[in-house]
Amino acid sequence: MTPEARARKIESYGNAFTQLSDAVVAFPAKMWTYSPGADRWSIQEIVFHLADSEAHGFIRCRTAIAEPGKPVMVYDQIKWTQHLNYDNRSVKDALELFRLLRKSSYELIKSLPDSAWTQTMNHSERGLLTLDDWLDMYEGHVTGHITQMNRVYEDWKKSGE
Repeated sequence: MTPEARARKIESYGNAFTQLSDAVVAFPAKMWTYSPGADRWSIQEIVFHLADSEAHGFIRCRTAIAEPGKPVMVYDQIKWTQHLNYDNRSVKDALELFRLLRKSSYELIKSLPDSAWTQTMNHSERGLLTLDDWLDMYEGHVTGHITQMNRVYEDWKKSGE
C-alpha cells in the first residue's frame, strides 16, 4: 500500500466512531433489538459485535507492532452473539467502548513509520497478516455493518412492529 493510500485509510479508520454513532441514533431505539430472522443480527447485536471486534483489533494491532509474527486470538462471532446477552446490555456502553478502543489505536497508528506496516501477526484462520492487512480489515468494517443496519431497519419497517 502506498503511504498516501495508507494515510487515507488511517483517516477513514479514525472517523469510524462518528459514522457508527450517527448511524445508530438515526434508527428508533425501540427497534434496536429487532431481528429479521434467526440467522440475522439486530442493530444492538451489530453494535456489540463491533465493540467486541474492536477489542480484538486493538490487541491484534499491538501484537503486530510489538511482537511481530506472534499468533493472535480468533473468536467465533456467532457464538459470542448467541451467548453474551447483547440484547440486555447498554448500547451506549458498547459505543463508548468502541470509541475508546478505536481512538487509542488511531492515535497509535497515525504516528507509525512506514517500516512498521510490514510487521505481521499470525491469524490461525487467515494466516500471516501485515499491519496493512489489519488496516484493510478494520477500516471498512463499520461501513459494512452500517449497511447491514440499514437492511435491518428496512425489514423492521416492513414488519409493522
